Amino acid sequence: MLKQVQHDKINNQNNTNGELMVTPDVVLKTEIPGAKLFNRGKVRDIYVLDDNLLIVASDRISAFDVVMNEGIPGKGIVLTQISKFWFEQTAEITPNHFITDNVSEFPKPFCRHEKILKGRSMLVKKSLPLPVECIVRGYLAGSGWKEYRKQGTLHEKPLPAGLQESSKLLEPLFTPSTKAEEGHDLNITYDNMVELVGEKLSPQIKEISLNIYKRGLEIADQRGIIIADTKFEFGHSGDQIILIDEVLTPDSSRFWPKEHYSPGKSQSSLDKQYVRDFLETLDWNKTPPPPTLPEKVVYNTSKKYQEILRILTGKTLEEFV
Repeated sequence: MLKQVQHDKINNQNNTNGELMVTPDVVLKTEIPGAKLFNRGKVRDIYVLDDNLLIVASDRISAFDVVMNEGIPGKGIVLTQISKFWFEQTAEITPNHFITDNVSEFPKPFCRHEKILKGRSMLVKKSLPLPVECIVRGYLAGSGWKEYRKQGTLHEKPLPAGLQESSKLLEPLFTPSTKAEEGHDLNITYDNMVELVGEKLSPQIKEISLNIYKRGLEIADQRGIIIADTKFEFGHSGDQIILIDEVLTPDSSRFWPKEHYSPGKSQSSLDKQYVRDFLETLDWNKTPPPPTLPEKVVYNTSKKYQEILRILTGKTLEEFV
Protein backbone atom coordinates (compact mmCIF):
# COMPACT_ATOMS: atom_id res chain seq x y z
CA MET A 1 0.00 0.00 0.00
CA LEU A 2 1.22 3.49 -0.81
CA LYS A 3 2.26 5.37 2.28
CA GLN A 4 1.30 8.98 2.72
CA VAL A 5 3.95 9.89 5.27
CA GLN A 6 2.22 13.10 6.31
CA HIS A 7 -1.56 12.80 6.10
CA ASP A 8 -2.82 15.85 7.96
CA LYS A 9 -6.34 17.01 7.25
CA ILE A 10 -7.04 20.74 7.37
CA ASN A 11 -10.78 21.24 7.33
CA ASN A 12 -12.38 23.36 4.62
CA GLN A 13 -12.83 26.87 5.91
CA ASN A 14 -14.09 30.21 4.71
CA ASN A 15 -11.66 32.97 3.86
CA THR A 16 -12.31 36.64 4.50
CA ASN A 17 -14.34 36.93 1.29
CA GLY A 18 -16.61 34.08 2.28
CA GLU A 19 -15.23 31.85 -0.47
CA LEU A 20 -14.75 28.16 0.25
CA MET A 21 -11.28 26.81 -0.51
CA VAL A 22 -10.50 23.11 -0.88
CA THR A 23 -7.91 21.94 1.65
CA PRO A 24 -7.01 18.33 0.86
CA ASP A 25 -4.66 16.04 2.71
CA VAL A 26 -1.03 17.12 2.61
CA VAL A 27 1.44 14.79 0.88
CA LEU A 28 5.01 15.41 1.97
CA LYS A 29 6.54 12.15 0.79
CA THR A 30 5.59 9.08 -1.21
CA GLU A 31 6.85 5.52 -0.90
CA ILE A 32 5.67 2.99 -3.47
CA PRO A 33 6.57 -0.65 -2.72
CA GLY A 34 8.06 -2.36 -5.74
CA ALA A 35 8.96 0.92 -7.41
CA LYS A 36 12.50 2.24 -7.84
CA LEU A 37 12.96 5.72 -6.41
CA PHE A 38 15.33 7.63 -8.68
CA ASN A 39 15.49 10.89 -6.77
CA ARG A 40 13.68 12.86 -4.08
CA GLY A 41 14.10 16.54 -4.86
CA LYS A 42 12.96 19.66 -3.06
CA VAL A 43 9.39 19.09 -4.25
CA ARG A 44 9.21 16.01 -6.51
CA ASP A 45 9.61 12.29 -5.92
CA ILE A 46 10.92 10.70 -9.12
CA TYR A 47 10.63 6.99 -9.89
CA VAL A 48 12.47 5.25 -12.74
CA LEU A 49 10.63 3.09 -15.29
CA ASP A 50 12.95 1.76 -18.01
CA ASP A 51 13.02 4.58 -20.60
CA ASN A 52 10.54 6.74 -18.68
CA LEU A 53 10.16 8.40 -15.31
CA LEU A 54 7.17 8.80 -13.02
CA ILE A 55 7.24 12.25 -11.42
CA VAL A 56 5.12 12.83 -8.33
CA ALA A 57 4.76 16.44 -7.20
CA SER A 58 4.48 16.48 -3.42
CA ASP A 59 3.10 19.34 -1.35
CA ARG A 60 6.57 20.24 -0.07
CA ILE A 61 7.57 23.87 -0.51
CA SER A 62 11.06 25.32 -0.56
CA ALA A 63 12.21 28.90 -0.23
CA PHE A 64 15.76 30.17 -0.60
CA ASP A 65 16.61 26.55 -1.49
CA VAL A 66 15.50 25.29 1.93
CA VAL A 67 12.57 22.87 2.22
CA MET A 68 10.02 23.91 4.82
CA ASN A 69 8.66 21.41 7.32
CA GLU A 70 5.06 22.24 6.49
CA GLY A 71 3.36 21.24 3.25
CA ILE A 72 0.92 23.35 1.24
CA PRO A 73 -2.44 21.58 0.69
CA GLY A 74 -3.00 20.80 -2.99
CA LYS A 75 0.28 22.32 -4.15
CA GLY A 76 1.52 19.24 -5.98
CA ILE A 77 -1.71 18.99 -7.96
CA VAL A 78 -1.49 22.66 -8.89
CA LEU A 79 2.10 22.31 -10.12
CA THR A 80 1.33 19.22 -12.18
CA GLN A 81 -1.84 20.52 -13.80
CA ILE A 82 -0.40 23.94 -14.63
CA SER A 83 2.71 22.29 -16.11
CA LYS A 84 0.51 19.97 -18.18
CA PHE A 85 -1.41 23.01 -19.45
CA TRP A 86 1.77 24.78 -20.55
CA PHE A 87 3.31 21.64 -22.07
CA GLU A 88 0.24 21.52 -24.31
CA GLN A 89 0.31 25.25 -25.07
CA THR A 90 4.01 25.31 -26.00
CA ALA A 91 4.35 21.98 -27.84
CA GLU A 92 4.59 23.84 -31.17
CA ILE A 93 7.61 25.77 -29.87
CA THR A 94 9.57 22.84 -28.50
CA PRO A 95 9.04 19.15 -27.68
CA ASN A 96 8.70 18.24 -24.01
CA HIS A 97 8.90 15.20 -21.78
CA PHE A 98 5.17 14.85 -20.95
CA ILE A 99 3.52 11.52 -21.86
CA THR A 100 0.37 11.28 -19.69
CA ASP A 101 -1.06 12.16 -16.30
CA ASN A 102 -3.78 9.48 -16.55
CA VAL A 103 -2.98 7.11 -13.69
CA SER A 104 -4.82 4.23 -15.35
CA GLU A 105 -2.24 4.42 -18.15
CA PHE A 106 0.70 4.22 -15.74
CA PRO A 107 2.55 0.89 -15.54
CA LYS A 108 2.36 -1.25 -12.42
CA PRO A 109 2.59 -0.65 -9.49
CA PHE A 110 1.67 3.02 -10.01
CA CYS A 111 -1.68 2.40 -11.70
CA ARG A 112 -2.86 0.81 -8.45
CA HIS A 113 -2.54 4.05 -6.49
CA GLU A 114 -4.87 6.46 -8.21
CA LYS A 115 -6.13 7.93 -4.95
CA ILE A 116 -2.77 9.42 -4.05
CA LEU A 117 -1.32 9.93 -7.56
CA LYS A 118 -4.34 11.44 -9.31
CA GLY A 119 -3.64 14.97 -10.45
CA ARG A 120 -0.17 15.22 -8.94
CA SER A 121 1.84 12.83 -11.09
CA MET A 122 2.90 12.43 -14.69
CA LEU A 123 4.66 9.83 -16.79
CA VAL A 124 7.49 11.48 -18.72
CA LYS A 125 10.34 10.65 -21.06
CA LYS A 126 13.66 10.07 -19.38
CA SER A 127 16.28 12.67 -20.29
CA LEU A 128 19.72 13.91 -19.30
CA PRO A 129 19.14 17.37 -17.76
CA LEU A 130 21.32 20.27 -18.84
CA PRO A 131 23.37 21.74 -15.94
CA VAL A 132 21.73 25.18 -16.18
CA GLU A 133 18.45 26.85 -15.33
CA CYS A 134 17.13 29.07 -18.10
CA ILE A 135 15.67 32.14 -16.45
CA VAL A 136 13.73 34.79 -18.37
CA ARG A 137 12.87 38.12 -16.79
CA GLY A 138 10.32 40.54 -18.21
CA TYR A 139 10.01 42.76 -15.15
CA LEU A 140 12.39 44.08 -12.51
CA ALA A 141 11.67 42.08 -9.36
CA GLY A 142 13.25 39.93 -6.68
CA SER A 143 17.02 39.51 -6.91
CA GLY A 144 16.97 41.40 -10.21
CA TRP A 145 15.57 44.47 -8.50
CA LYS A 146 18.12 44.17 -5.70
CA GLU A 147 20.98 44.06 -8.22
CA TYR A 148 19.63 47.02 -10.21
CA ARG A 149 19.10 49.11 -7.09
CA LYS A 150 22.68 48.40 -6.01
CA GLN A 151 24.55 48.87 -9.30
CA GLY A 152 22.16 49.74 -12.10
CA THR A 153 22.47 46.36 -13.83
CA LEU A 154 20.49 43.17 -14.32
CA HIS A 155 22.62 40.06 -14.57
CA GLU A 156 25.61 42.40 -14.97
CA LYS A 157 24.00 44.09 -17.99
CA PRO A 158 23.47 47.88 -17.67
CA LEU A 159 19.85 48.98 -17.63
CA PRO A 160 18.39 52.47 -18.19
CA ALA A 161 18.48 54.76 -15.18
CA GLY A 162 15.32 55.57 -13.27
CA LEU A 163 13.61 52.20 -13.34
CA GLN A 164 11.41 51.30 -10.39
CA GLU A 165 10.74 48.07 -8.58
CA SER A 166 8.44 45.94 -10.77
CA SER A 167 9.12 48.07 -13.87
CA LYS A 168 8.57 46.34 -17.20
CA LEU A 169 11.83 45.81 -19.08
CA LEU A 170 12.18 47.06 -22.65
CA GLU A 171 12.43 43.41 -23.71
CA PRO A 172 12.61 40.10 -21.84
CA LEU A 173 16.13 39.17 -20.76
CA PHE A 174 17.63 35.68 -20.66
CA THR A 175 19.59 35.30 -17.42
CA PRO A 176 20.86 31.73 -16.83
CA SER A 177 22.02 30.24 -13.57
CA THR A 178 23.68 27.07 -12.35
CA LYS A 179 21.51 24.22 -11.12
CA ALA A 180 22.85 23.27 -7.72
CA GLU A 181 22.07 19.85 -6.25
CA GLU A 182 22.51 21.39 -2.81
CA GLY A 183 22.68 24.99 -1.64
CA HIS A 184 21.92 28.03 -3.76
CA ASP A 185 21.90 28.35 -7.54
CA LEU A 186 24.38 30.92 -8.84
CA ASN A 187 23.82 33.42 -11.63
CA ILE A 188 26.15 32.92 -14.58
CA THR A 189 26.82 34.86 -17.76
CA TYR A 190 25.79 33.65 -21.18
CA ASP A 191 29.47 32.96 -21.90
CA ASN A 192 29.58 30.79 -18.78
CA MET A 193 26.59 28.88 -20.09
CA VAL A 194 28.33 28.34 -23.41
CA GLU A 195 31.22 26.77 -21.51
CA LEU A 196 28.78 24.41 -19.76
CA VAL A 197 26.48 23.36 -22.62
CA GLY A 198 28.33 24.33 -25.80
CA GLU A 199 28.28 26.94 -28.55
CA LYS A 200 25.71 25.09 -30.65
CA LEU A 201 23.17 24.40 -27.93
CA SER A 202 23.31 27.68 -25.96
CA PRO A 203 21.67 29.96 -28.55
CA GLN A 204 19.06 27.29 -29.21
CA ILE A 205 17.86 27.00 -25.62
CA LYS A 206 18.06 30.78 -25.17
CA GLU A 207 15.75 31.30 -28.14
CA ILE A 208 13.37 28.56 -27.02
CA SER A 209 13.24 29.99 -23.49
CA LEU A 210 12.39 33.48 -24.75
CA ASN A 211 9.75 32.11 -27.14
CA ILE A 212 8.06 30.04 -24.42
CA TYR A 213 8.04 33.04 -22.11
CA LYS A 214 6.51 35.26 -24.79
CA ARG A 215 3.83 32.66 -25.51
CA GLY A 216 3.13 32.46 -21.80
CA LEU A 217 2.86 36.24 -21.57
CA GLU A 218 0.27 36.32 -24.35
CA ILE A 219 -1.90 33.58 -22.91
CA ALA A 220 -1.67 34.82 -19.31
CA ASP A 221 -2.42 38.38 -20.41
CA GLN A 222 -5.72 37.20 -21.87
CA ARG A 223 -6.54 35.87 -18.41
CA GLY A 224 -5.55 39.04 -16.57
CA ILE A 225 -2.16 37.80 -15.34
CA ILE A 226 1.36 39.22 -15.79
CA ILE A 227 4.21 36.71 -15.78
CA ALA A 228 7.04 38.79 -14.36
CA ASP A 229 9.73 36.14 -14.68
CA THR A 230 10.18 32.39 -14.83
CA LYS A 231 12.70 29.60 -15.24
CA PHE A 232 12.87 26.57 -17.51
CA GLU A 233 14.89 23.38 -17.62
CA PHE A 234 15.87 21.31 -20.64
CA GLY A 235 17.34 17.86 -21.17
CA HIS A 236 18.81 15.57 -23.80
CA SER A 237 16.43 12.84 -24.98
CA GLY A 238 18.41 10.90 -27.55
CA ASP A 239 19.57 13.48 -30.08
CA GLN A 240 16.74 15.85 -29.17
CA ILE A 241 16.57 18.72 -26.67
CA ILE A 242 13.27 18.71 -24.78
CA LEU A 243 11.58 20.88 -22.18
CA ILE A 244 11.45 19.10 -18.81
CA ASP A 245 10.55 19.52 -15.14
CA GLU A 246 7.84 22.16 -14.56
CA VAL A 247 6.67 25.02 -16.77
CA LEU A 248 5.33 28.43 -15.77
CA THR A 249 4.10 27.34 -12.34
CA PRO A 250 3.74 29.39 -9.14
CA ASP A 251 6.91 27.69 -7.90
CA SER A 252 8.98 28.73 -10.91
CA SER A 253 7.33 32.03 -11.87
CA ARG A 254 5.99 35.31 -10.54
CA PHE A 255 2.31 35.80 -11.38
CA TRP A 256 0.89 39.30 -10.88
CA PRO A 257 -2.80 40.16 -11.32
CA LYS A 258 -2.93 42.91 -13.98
CA GLU A 259 -5.68 44.80 -12.17
CA HIS A 260 -3.39 45.42 -9.18
CA TYR A 261 -0.15 46.06 -11.10
CA SER A 262 1.54 49.33 -10.15
CA PRO A 263 5.30 49.91 -10.64
CA GLY A 264 7.31 51.32 -7.78
CA LYS A 265 6.58 48.66 -5.20
CA SER A 266 6.37 44.89 -4.72
CA GLN A 267 3.28 43.40 -6.31
CA SER A 268 0.38 41.34 -5.12
CA SER A 269 1.12 37.87 -6.46
CA LEU A 270 -0.29 34.37 -6.90
CA ASP A 271 2.88 32.36 -6.37
CA LYS A 272 5.59 31.38 -3.90
CA GLN A 273 6.66 34.98 -3.33
CA TYR A 274 4.10 35.21 -0.53
CA VAL A 275 6.10 32.63 1.45
CA ARG A 276 9.41 34.34 0.67
CA ASP A 277 8.00 37.67 1.85
CA PHE A 278 6.91 36.12 5.15
CA LEU A 279 10.33 34.51 5.68
CA GLU A 280 12.06 37.83 4.98
CA THR A 281 10.35 39.25 8.08
CA LEU A 282 12.03 36.65 10.32
CA ASP A 283 15.42 36.54 11.93
CA TRP A 284 16.51 33.56 9.82
CA ASN A 285 19.79 33.10 7.95
CA LYS A 286 18.16 31.14 5.10
CA THR A 287 19.92 27.90 5.94
CA PRO A 288 18.48 24.72 7.52
CA PRO A 289 16.68 24.18 9.78
CA PRO A 290 13.75 26.16 8.39
CA PRO A 291 11.45 28.24 10.56
CA THR A 292 7.84 27.22 11.15
CA LEU A 293 5.21 28.39 8.67
CA PRO A 294 2.15 29.55 10.60
CA GLU A 295 -1.19 27.99 9.71
CA LYS A 296 -2.33 31.31 8.22
CA VAL A 297 0.65 31.39 5.83
CA VAL A 298 0.06 27.76 4.82
CA TYR A 299 -3.63 28.42 4.19
CA ASN A 300 -3.11 31.64 2.24
CA THR A 301 -0.39 30.05 0.11
CA SER A 302 -2.70 27.16 -0.80
CA LYS A 303 -5.41 29.67 -1.66
CA LYS A 304 -3.08 31.58 -4.00
CA TYR A 305 -1.95 28.39 -5.75
CA GLN A 306 -5.52 27.24 -6.25
CA GLU A 307 -6.51 30.63 -7.62
CA ILE A 308 -3.78 30.70 -10.28
CA LEU A 309 -4.70 27.13 -11.27
CA ARG A 310 -8.29 28.24 -11.85
CA ILE A 311 -7.32 31.40 -13.72
CA LEU A 312 -4.81 29.80 -16.08
CA THR A 313 -6.37 26.39 -16.75
CA GLY A 314 -10.01 26.70 -15.75
CA LYS A 315 -9.56 23.69 -13.47
CA THR A 316 -10.15 23.45 -9.75
CA LEU A 317 -8.76 21.16 -7.07
CA GLU A 318 -12.16 19.52 -6.62
CA GLU A 319 -11.55 17.62 -9.86
CA PHE A 320 -8.66 15.73 -8.29
CA VAL A 321 -9.56 15.15 -4.63
